[in-house]
Amino acid sequence: MSHTAWIPSKELVESSNIYKMMLLYGFDNYQDFWKWSVKNKTAFWEATVQQLEIQLAKNYTSILDVSKGVENAQWLKNGELNIVDSCFQNEENATAIIFKKEGEVLQRVSQKELLTLVNQIANGLLNLGLKTGDKIAVNMPMTLEAVAIYLAGIKAGMPIVTIADSFTPNEIEIRLNITKPKVIFTQDVLKRAEKTLPLFEKVVAANAPKAIVVKTVKESYPLRKEDVFWNDFLSSKTEFKTVIQKPEDIITILFSSGTTGAPKAIPWTHTTPIKCASDGFYHQNIHKNDVVCWPTNLGWMMGPWLVFATLINKASIALYYGTPIETDFGKFVQDAKVTMLGVIPSFVKYWKTSKNMEQFNWNAIQCYSSTGEVSNPIEMTYLMQLSGNKPIIEYCGGTEIGGGYVTSTVIQPNIASTFSTQALGGEFILLDETNNKTKKGELFLIPPIMGLSTTLLNSNHYNVYYKNTPKYKAKLLRRHGDQLEQLENGYYKMHGRVDDAINLGGIKVSSIQIESVLNTLEFIKESVAIAITPTDGGPSKLIAYYVENPSKIRVEERFKLAKNSIKKQLNPLFKLTDLVKIASLPRTASGKVIRKKLRDNFFNEK
Repeated sequence: MSHTAWIPSKELVESSNIYKMMLLYGFDNYQDFWKWSVKNKTAFWEATVQQLEIQLAKNYTSILDVSKGVENAQWLKNGELNIVDSCFQNEENATAIIFKKEGEVLQRVSQKELLTLVNQIANGLLNLGLKTGDKIAVNMPMTLEAVAIYLAGIKAGMPIVTIADSFTPNEIEIRLNITKPKVIFTQDVLKRAEKTLPLFEKVVAANAPKAIVVKTVKESYPLRKEDVFWNDFLSSKTEFKTVIQKPEDIITILFSSGTTGAPKAIPWTHTTPIKCASDGFYHQNIHKNDVVCWPTNLGWMMGPWLVFATLINKASIALYYGTPIETDFGKFVQDAKVTMLGVIPSFVKYWKTSKNMEQFNWNAIQCYSSTGEVSNPIEMTYLMQLSGNKPIIEYCGGTEIGGGYVTSTVIQPNIASTFSTQALGGEFILLDETNNKTKKGELFLIPPIMGLSTTLLNSNHYNVYYKNTPKYKAKLLRRHGDQLEQLENGYYKMHGRVDDAINLGGIKVSSIQIESVLNTLEFIKESVAIAITPTDGGPSKLIAYYVENPSKIRVEERFKLAKNSIKKQLNPLFKLTDLVKIASLPRTASGKVIRKKLRDNFFNEK
């Protein structure tokens, strides 16, 4: 445990949101406060909803009702609201969004300007003939327009289907078929460093419905007859009356890798953002008028998380339109005076190797937060130093949690690449193979927790998360699939997944999805994709084992073919590190592939 790098000062502790709430409720010890937050969930969530000033059009009769079972918890029972109203509670002239296009100047958008744009979009949706309950898809990068579309759809009572801009037409089409949106928002092309990548073309290739296209370049891309350009879609009407809904009404549909190959379609309701905002308030310590930057996309949960955790806490969202590894991003962080910077460990690895961020003044940063992959202590210690020694809030959760279950705080000592606490308001247990409590094992959540999903669009929710889970002290447990270890000092360390899911570049994908692509190659009879975590920690590497089909394809060409087919059919961000030929796959008596054995073999062979 040599990586103790940061101890909070008395001033920081006393100015933190957690400390403020501890004082309010009479606690002088963080652990006691956390225990209270899980033993008295109703009191904790009631206090949090009040503190976040969540706007209700009609008050709830009880904050939590578990009469239908903890797995079907109802939050804000009988209340009415639209969560977007809670995103506009700062002063009208306060900055809501700071953004920068590549090579251009920093721009600021006030809360009033953002609200005006949101209302124009909502009116535009009505002008298209859409009604409450109709779904809208968004397949675009994280821009001012994307954030405004996202808020506008929800404000108008139209659930947003979010699709990451990195997906291939095939993956886009799968998501559109599951959700059947009436329209899709996209932009003509994506500018990435020197490259211009098609986006609208991919949407057309995915047989998408009517598209509303934001123009970013002068060249003209011919639209289909039903499509319209953004400027023609936008209404001039700047007032819009919020559609008030029930807490359990769906606001967003996000996708997470399914273990069956098809992605799980996970609905968020009006209460899920309260979990995002709660985590942002307590764990990332977001204060009014802070500047929050987290390079992400609406297609991943951190996109919606960023919108709600920032705006509900009356802070500013900082959006950089290029890639976060380039030098200009560092200047953006400096000039926007970012106070909370979210990272994926892969970015940090690049910054450390290239040293391209060392020239900037990042001292406005109060803390970092890292998610999406297992991090490496050496790289994380380097990151802390880029801003004059600031803590990193390691953050791990899931789309179906609406936030994190294990994280850190700014009031506890910060040790690189470890989590200091279970998230406030939630609780989990680690169990071994024989379902006994252990210090290292599979993590199970103890419901209810605000933000936990209760439905899936395309699977049976109970079967996916609860069926055949062990009981603990007569409590129903919810599976999540992560493997954790609790260290001697009480902190936690992540050990990747126990199931067939793999985290690549911050994106969760099931190994079955990768295998189904590999199995179409003529030289492969069958394959197994596994994730290998480097011995010193850090992002997982993708390794594939295959049993050979007699083929004329030369061995040295096989790796390239496999690598390219994964990039083309699934996602260009999924990089294959190694392709290993094997005589036969190790299996259990019932025929299940023993992935653990392949993982162990890999290290023994190296």
